Amino acid sequence: MHFFVILLALTLVPAAIAAQDTRTPSHCIALANDIDGAQYVHKASYNVDVASETVRIHYIAHASFLIRTAGGLNMVTDYTGFTGSAPMIPDVVTMNHAHETHWTAFPDPAIPHVLPGWGEFGQGIDHRVDLGEVLVRNVSTDIRSEWSGIEDNGNSIFVFEVAGLCIGHLGHLHHEPNDEQYAAIGRLDVVMAAVDGGNTVSLPTMMRIIDRLRSSIVIPMHWFGDFTLNHFLDGMRDTFQVVDVGGPALDVSLDRLPSRPTIMVLRPAWLTVQPE
Repeated sequence: MHFFVILLALTLVPAAIAAQDTRTPSHCIALANDIDGAQYVHKASYNVDVASETVRIHYIAHASFLIRTAGGLNMVTDYTGFTGSAPMIPDVVTMNHAHETHWTAFPDPAIPHVLPGWGEFGQGIDHRVDLGEVLVRNVSTDIRSEWSGIEDNGNSIFVFEVAGLCIGHLGHLHHEPNDEQYAAIGRLDVVMAAVDGGNTVSLPTMMRIIDRLRSSIVIPMHWFGDFTLNHFLDGMRDTFQVVDVGGPALDVSLDRLPSRPTIMVLRPAWLTVQPE
């Protein structure tokens, strides 16, 4: 049985550690063999130091996640301008503009890398930000516009290559990727997937996407209560094991990925300064 070690240290790290100059090569575009007998690392508070060759994923809210590296880089997906009361300036933020809950028009100017998932209407955008320890790139997909039309290339799937892992955030996806987009995404070890079943793609479509991505860990997002979440989980139990982490954060490393595809349910929580 997989086990988790709950870390109770909750003091805020005063400053980010300098990023590493190199990163372990990922296998996003080359299919990898299953790693038998592997285990997850543990649940952890977002602000505790991250072990070497490990990535911390903290579910903030809705579709926003903090991805924190061993070198101290902080990246926030679907950034809305607010992550909680903790005084943290992310190094990278990604955004999609399907709804205001996925982006902000006024990101903090102190953020070094602000990556919108869209460009000029219908044109998409290309990002490839190499920070040494992590490579952040995107694959453009379509979205429904606010007038219920289709905005070509208005959404981005963001991929983070770090510590040998490929971590993907599907954004506000409204259609199954085509073969070219699947090829550009590659194999994802960890994927954050919207499972609302209506505002984004249907549940059968999302299940098919997840199956094709061959991810070891799936983290549901964009769910509006346990009824919606459980509907997704019930449809996936035949092929995925389901683990409710019981908290918002999880540490992951390449050598401890599960041998069986697993849905890891994180419970969202703002980033806060905890009392000593």
